[in-house]
Amino acid sequence: MAKTQLGARVDSEIKALAEARAADRGLSLGDYIAILVREDTEGLRHRGLDAARRFLDEHQALFDEAEHADHQATGAHAA
Repeated sequence: MAKTQLGARVDSEIKALAEARAADRGLSLGDYIAILVREDTEGLRHRGLDAARRFLDEHQALFDEAEHADHQATGAHAA
């Protein structure tokens, strides 16, 4: 994958923390930031899927009821 340069302004304290953590993990600062972004976005996707799963678990009966009513109504309107 091609690399692109990124510029960002952060407090000197944040820069020092990021550099130290990257060094602790044996990574360049750029690789460390890339890992953080990837972990954040994958985590966001995972949380979204979990939320959708919980929503369906809580409301599946309503969807089933609406679908059942729709099938009955379709038959009632047939001429």
